[in-house]
Parts: sequence; structure tokens; C-alpha cells
Amino acid sequence: MELPEQAERLRIYIGESDKRGHRPLYEVIIEEARRRGMAGATVSRGLAGFGKNSRMHTAKILRLSEDLPLLIEIIDTPERVAAFLPELDALVSDGLVTVDPVRVILYRHSGDVTA
Repeated sequence: MELPEQAERLRIYIGESDKRGHRPLYEVIIEEARRRGMAGATVSRGLAGFGKNSRMHTAKILRLSEDLPLLIEIIDTPERVAAFLPELDALVSDGLVTVDPVRVILYRHSGDVTA
């Protein structure tokens, strides 16, 4: 798959304890992105954060949070990102979803043939 130079970054901010049924929500989201043939997804765990309700979530040693913030990032074409948004609206009940333009410098795999 090739990515155009002008693409979009989809960011999904959720909590580590968010579920869809019995499964972690982040797994459901990235598996759906993969099923749709999107370019890729990355999930990162935050050290601390707060959201709309202003409740702090932190990974301090003496006070381990069971709900650390997670950030899912997906970069793809504007069309694929737009097509994925209704699915996210149905999946994410607590969180934040943003989209911003990005310039793709390179997108390759070590197995790709170079000239």
C-alpha cells in the first residue's frame, strides 16, 4: 500500500480500562482498522492525563492507576479516515477523537524493494 504525501492523522484518546464487550477497546479499534485495510495503527500508553471529567489518571508507583490514558494513532488517506469515523462514533463512548493533516515523508517496510 502506498500513502500519498498529504494524508491525515486520526488520534483516538481513550482509557486503558475501556472495553467493548469483554475485549479491550483499543484492540477492537486497531483490528477494525486492519480489517478495513488502513495503512497502520499504533497504540501508546500515557504516564498521566485527565479528560472531560477532570479525573487524574497516573502511573505513580505508590498509586497505580487501573485506567491509564491510551492514544491510538492511525495515518491514512482522508477518504479512509472519513470512512472510519462512523465506526469510531459507535465504539467510543468516553474519549476524544481528532483528525489533522500530516505530510508523509516516507512509509516503507524493510522488505520493500528500493531503487
